[in-house]
Amino acid sequence: MERAVRGGILLLCLSWASTVWAEEKVTIWWAQWEPAAALQILGNEFEEETGIAVEVKQIPWPSYQDQVFLNFGNNRTDFDIVIGDSQWIGRGATKGLYLELTDWLPSAVDIETIHPRAARYLCEYPPGSGKFFAAPCETDAIGFVYRKDWFENEGERAAFKTRYGRELQPPDTWQEFRDVAEFFHRPEQKRYGMSLLTGRGYDSIVMGFQPFLWAWGGDWGDAETFEVQGHLNSDGAVEGLRFFKDLLQFATEGGENADYYFNLEAFSNGSTAMVLDYFPFYPGIVESMGDQVGFFKVPRNGDRRFISLGGQGFSISKKTPAHQQELAKQFIAWFQQRRVQEKWITYPGCFTANTELLESDAFRAASPYNATFAESLDHLRDFWNVPVYNELLAAAVQHLGEALDGVREPREALDALAEEHEMILMEAGLLEMQ
Repeated sequence: MERAVRGGILLLCLSWASTVWAEEKVTIWWAQWEPAAALQILGNEFEEETGIAVEVKQIPWPSYQDQVFLNFGNNRTDFDIVIGDSQWIGRGATKGLYLELTDWLPSAVDIETIHPRAARYLCEYPPGSGKFFAAPCETDAIGFVYRKDWFENEGERAAFKTRYGRELQPPDTWQEFRDVAEFFHRPEQKRYGMSLLTGRGYDSIVMGFQPFLWAWGGDWGDAETFEVQGHLNSDGAVEGLRFFKDLLQFATEGGENADYYFNLEAFSNGSTAMVLDYFPFYPGIVESMGDQVGFFKVPRNGDRRFISLGGQGFSISKKTPAHQQELAKQFIAWFQQRRVQEKWITYPGCFTANTELLESDAFRAASPYNATFAESLDHLRDFWNVPVYNELLAAAVQHLGEALDGVREPREALDALAEEHEMILMEAGLLEMQ
């Protein structure tokens, strides 16, 4: 009898172990877009090789941040890996949400192969510290798509040269951009010069304003001291905001409140000459419009060209069991392999952080926007990625929106924003009381 009981227990244990093995799975949360779909395809290949399943849950961008941080409020997260925005890393690192990867990451990827901007803004906290809380996943940047067929039309080229005294081509400076936007802006024909990023949801307006802030010599603040006054509301910053606002006279209808999806529609419907967006949103446009479109980098002002960084890294939840954390590491290490990265860059909108691959002919040939994307990387900068980034972001959205809507003059708006940002940073203990 005792032998039979022991045998039954053994069978139950073996059955349980078999079930656990069969159900081993890594759950990843990411926003809903082309790269997430591609990651699921690679996840299926990982399962074939290892027996460990991968589920990539895609959440619409407008609700992604809220759902992630609500889930972090639970004792255990429903995900093992979150592919988080660059701005989240400070909060994730300091609030006990992200597992520190400093000792482990060098065993999964040669740190020297990671593009320095990707390492600094997507993986490290504090930036440049060498402390890692994420592994590279998707590098990203904003850039312009334009109506190549309009630019190459002989009648348009002749008219532009007569009016502006130079050839019609993708603009390299913001003044050239203004001229091209003005030239193509023909609202009576339902044709418009451009659409920038001005939306009030999440970070659209901030990502759209940043290139002007930096190119005119302003900044969000001092990265070491966190002082904001004199940086965010400097004369240059004010001029940058004025130029940004002035461009809206050439925007498509509704362009004073244009988010990422609005711009995709404004371009896809054939009405707009130039549109600003993140590169991974462009595969659909290329698929539908083909050689009618081209791409160019965010313009410069004088010798200053700065581009809003996007992208996300793999972060492992500290609120998932240790066994799941190990499975997550297995998948991340597998993804970082050169052979997998070479496959990753063949999918539309999927961008590696591997510097050598970014410079390769294979990458540049994979999609018509890839060369422009690669040329943009050395100009990337980011918003604050401190733990109170969301409070800083909300204040920026409010005050910048008031400036674009004419509720406040640009200087008044930036003075108010600088004051509020310093208060937020003081309350967070980042800026010392004066």
